[in-house]
Amino acid sequence: MIFNKEYETITRQDLDQLQIERLQSTLNRVYRNVAFYKHTFDSHQINIEQIKSIKDLSSLPFTTKQDLRKSYPYDMFAVPLRDIVRIHATSGTTGKAVIVGYTKNDLKLWTECTARVLSAVGVTAHDVVQIAYNYSLFTGGFGFHQGAEHLGASVIPSSFTNMPEQQITIMKDFKSTALICSPSYALQLAYALEEISMHPEALFLKIGLLGAEPWSEKLRAYLDEKLHFISYDNYGLTEIIGPGVAGECEKRDGLHINEDHFIVEVIDPKSLKPQAPGQEGELVFTTITKEGFPLIRYRTGDLSSLIPEPCACGRTLMRMKRVTDRTDDLIFYKELKIFPSQIEDVLHNIEGTAPHYQLILDREEGLDKIELKVELPENLPSIDELKTLENLRRIIAERLEQDIGIQAKVTLVEPKSLRSTDHAKIKRVIDKREL
Repeated sequence: MIFNKEYETITRQDLDQLQIERLQSTLNRVYRNVAFYKHTFDSHQINIEQIKSIKDLSSLPFTTKQDLRKSYPYDMFAVPLRDIVRIHATSGTTGKAVIVGYTKNDLKLWTECTARVLSAVGVTAHDVVQIAYNYSLFTGGFGFHQGAEHLGASVIPSSFTNMPEQQITIMKDFKSTALICSPSYALQLAYALEEISMHPEALFLKIGLLGAEPWSEKLRAYLDEKLHFISYDNYGLTEIIGPGVAGECEKRDGLHINEDHFIVEVIDPKSLKPQAPGQEGELVFTTITKEGFPLIRYRTGDLSSLIPEPCACGRTLMRMKRVTDRTDDLIFYKELKIFPSQIEDVLHNIEGTAPHYQLILDREEGLDKIELKVELPENLPSIDELKTLENLRRIIAERLEQDIGIQAKVTLVEPKSLRSTDHAKIKRVIDKREL
């Protein structure tokens, strides 16, 4: 079902005009109210009055994650704090979190965007929607919650839990028809069903709306079979708005981008030059309706490509292919996003560890596991004392959970055992997760 035919089936000519008008308004707002953009535009000798078409957008500088971290907490807000009615944030596992503020109108527009994504996969007022994302500063739970309520659906904010059997009990007893969660968590639920010997036909699920991490077509087919629903992908990120940036329709042939709210570009991540439609590159988004936290040419780090051909569903909004990779070494683990450099920081601050380590990710019965192998230094005192080694292993495990939020199996290995004899670079991350 098309939620908003006026905008979801808009002609390209009308959309271009709408986008440039909203872009010009946004540029004036950020130049007046955000010191970062005033300084950046001035230093690049940008005259925003000369931005008269969408093609001119490429003359503007990019905004990066590092720029947002430097603005912590509120320096990127384009309105006074008294006008902000909701605050969300990124996980902050890579340092300072990125703080995102929403005005009342931002929440209204966000609700519209998530309602579109939900409608596109068939959610209606007759559905019971179970949201198994974590309800916290993370945007996933709240974003879809407000969109589903706007559609008139019954919403169950079951949130994320490490006991999937509880989710299944709620799913069965409350007769949930739509499940919203990450693909890896849906996989946990599928394995839990088998563990308790419950057939998926005992449930009432019809729709699975999965996102927040890359996932494969192989995993999609597996989940559809094991949970007896039809699964759909969606895309969003906290910095832009949260969920609601793009989502699949019933054709499952690309994700429709809500282009009346976001301008999308695809660039070569090395040359930073625009990629032609159909060519893979890094997604770059500009918000053109957000009031509290507008962003200009934000580099997402996500790799995808655009599909210029019209979709058979009748929507005219541009589609993007599913995101399957990153420009960096970001690791998706459960509901966390982790960089290997964070592991290095933890080890650097623990006496008795060498700078050589290896992360091994695996999946057992639907549950993601992580092991950290740490190479011991050659000069570690009392290396033969088991008590000393166990104490070091315990400290590393505690610091990982405290600083990054992961519960990892820590294995201490012999000096030089992670390094090959030809001094080749250690493969820091080995991902064995299938599907």
